[in-house]
This record gives sequence, structure tokens and C-alpha cells, in this order.
Amino acid sequence: MKTRFCDEFDGGFGWIVDDELFKRCSHVLVVDGRVWVIDPIDADGVEERIRAAGEPAGVFQTVNRHNRGCAALAARLGVPLHVLPKTPVADAPFALRTVCKNRGWQEIAIWWPERRVLVVGDSLGTASYFLAGDERLAVHPLLRPAATPRKRLGDLDPQVVLCGHGEGMLSDAGPAFHEALSTARRRIPRLLASWPRLRRR
Repeated sequence: MKTRFCDEFDGGFGWIVDDELFKRCSHVLVVDGRVWVIDPIDADGVEERIRAAGEPAGVFQTVNRHNRGCAALAARLGVPLHVLPKTPVADAPFALRTVCKNRGWQEIAIWWPERRVLVVGDSLGTASYFLAGDERLAVHPLLRPAATPRKRLGDLDPQVVLCGHGEGMLSDAGPAFHEALSTARRRIPRLLASWPRLRRR
């Protein structure tokens, strides 16, 4: 597994698995010297980078099937593990949004309103298999027909969008975010047409 650090901005950073189609990506948000870890992949150098960023405060798991290294890293850092929390976490300046809540797919998004940062584990992504045509950010292929993210997240106006699959958008993310939500259903044919090209890679 080949990982590298990415999504560097003044509110945190991420790290991504480069050598896979799914492009799993993890993040930390740094608030007043405290470090909140989101859907972490346990990889070389990650724990050291987290500790260097500030005081570890907690680990979030935002998707029921995103176990990743959440439990192991929370234990080593000595912080609570928050698995799909339904109410705000004490001392964390984040609002939590339920994106999916069915038996097979449960997901929350993390919204940092002060900085207009949105972290979405599965429902939005920038990995190639999410994207139709020239899209930069898109709704997960399985959620496009129901347009679920638009119903749950459409009132937000993020400046930064961090994804669990693919690198994030670190500035002026609002237009791409709203375009992704509003065009998810009608661009399904274009998405399906792009998949044979991905299989040939």
C-alpha cells in the first residue's frame, strides 16, 4: 500500500492510498491546537504527523463499513473513537449530518461551519470512478439515482470539501459541490459510458 500526504491547508491535512482504484483518503482537522482524525488509514508516518500537529482529541468513523484503522489509531493515541455519532461530540466545533441511514449504508458527514469545511466519507468523491466527463467532484455512483446527498447536504455552502475517496477541494469548492448535487441523476449515462475506459487502465 503506497500512501502520501495530501490536502494540506491551514485547517488540517490528509493522506491517500495512491496505488488503488478506490483512492481511499483520510483526514485530520486541527482546531485550536487539538487534532480530530477522520476515517484514518493506518500507514507509516501517520501517527507521528498527527502528534506533531497538536494534541490528539478524537477519532471519527463516518461510514459503517469504513473501519479502516479507526480503532487501532484511537487506542494508540489514547483518545475516544466516535463511530457514526448521532449527536455533537463535546469540545468539537462540528455539526454532524446524516447522509445515509439504511441497513447496508450508514454515513454521517462532518461540517465545520466556522471554516466552511465539509468532510464526506463515501457520498461524495473525486476518485475517477465517481466522475462523469469533466466533473471535479461527484456523488457516489450508487447514490446518484436517489440524489440522497442533495436532500441531506444541499443547504450547505462549503469552501473546502474533503472526501474519503480521492483528494479534496481546498478552495472555492461551493460551485463544484452544488453542481455535483444538482446534476447527479441526469449525468448517470455519461458516468456509465466512462467506466469501460477505467477498466482498461
